[in-house]
Amino acid sequence: MIRRSFLMNRRKISSKTVRPWLPRWGVVLVWISGWLMVSAGALTAPVEIQAARIKDIASVEGVRDNQLIGYGLVVGLDQTGDSVVGGQFTAQAIISMLNTMGINLKIDPIQLLTRNTASVMVTAKLPPFARPGMKLDVQVSSMANAKSLKGGTLLLTPLKAANQQVYAVAQGPISTSGFEAGDGGTSVVKNQQSGGIIPGGALVERAVDLDITSWEKFSLTMHQADFITALRVSEAINAHLGDGVASAVSSGQIRVGVPERFQGKIVQMIAAVEGLDVHVDVRAKVVVNERTGTIVMGEHVRLASMAISHGSLTIKIKTRFDVSQPEAPGLIGSAAGTTVVTPSVDTEAEEEKKRVIQVDGSVTLGDLVKALNSVGVTPRDLVAVLTAAKAAGALQADLELI
Repeated sequence: MIRRSFLMNRRKISSKTVRPWLPRWGVVLVWISGWLMVSAGALTAPVEIQAARIKDIASVEGVRDNQLIGYGLVVGLDQTGDSVVGGQFTAQAIISMLNTMGINLKIDPIQLLTRNTASVMVTAKLPPFARPGMKLDVQVSSMANAKSLKGGTLLLTPLKAANQQVYAVAQGPISTSGFEAGDGGTSVVKNQQSGGIIPGGALVERAVDLDITSWEKFSLTMHQADFITALRVSEAINAHLGDGVASAVSSGQIRVGVPERFQGKIVQMIAAVEGLDVHVDVRAKVVVNERTGTIVMGEHVRLASMAISHGSLTIKIKTRFDVSQPEAPGLIGSAAGTTVVTPSVDTEAEEEKKRVIQVDGSVTLGDLVKALNSVGVTPRDLVAVLTAAKAAGALQADLELI
């Protein structure tokens, strides 16, 4: 009986004291397990890497633009065309054009120059896979001494490639950006008037022969040659299309084979390859334009341990002119004085009080900028600081001056 009552009392104690604590400990355990899962997920979560498409960093070898050029005449100018001096070939071009139209003139070609005509060079870019009838934008530039091409019209001009074959013809009114107003020594000019564009002013007459349907392999050409980036491009292609499809030949070329499932579907394969993302590796480089004071530094720029001091000595010279006025003569017949101007020169020398700062090794670009700003350098002074750091071997980057 005693043992039975003891067991019953133990059960009562357990039901009153232990069980109420169970939900609280359960909540604590669930919270701890959740925190561990969140922490583990944060540790294993992939770090976001800024990537670029293969389409933006490489191009298919052989698929490119072709340059076109031609010589033409612009007519309809308001007395702003070529003059007699320097426009002799313009007159000869007018005679040749009229002869092709069945008009034979027996006059001096110079008499044809009424300053309403100008000789121009016409340029355009023929994109890959351009078909006959496609329109192209053309650039028109004065060749002689025309003042302005505003309001002019380009006559029919054949555009040739490097093989001297005509691939397009251009014609139409010229659009010039800007204006020129004023006369009599006072004028206002905005932008250059000796050139202009004709949007859609050229028609493609011949297509460039480029058959890609029968390709069994092709090559990608890197815009910026880099071994690491080229290797990453080949690895991304192999991960998407299969092992052995792509291989990096050099820092600027990746050779890609066409798998059997893409035979006859080269367009689909190139589209799939160009859409892949690749993390681009860039070299540490500092580009400096000393004329404008522009400085661009990449994220991988590092500095070794060094000390930087920046200061300048300023000498100011001020000249002040004093006037010495003599007293009025007191006696009759005494000599009168003359007024004398005497210069007084004040010279001051001021030296900026700049401290010497120490830059520890392996600092980042942000640390470099903060250190130089604390010294008080300007962008132009930063050019001299970076040049000296490169000469001292402390700048771990390529320094390029443009």
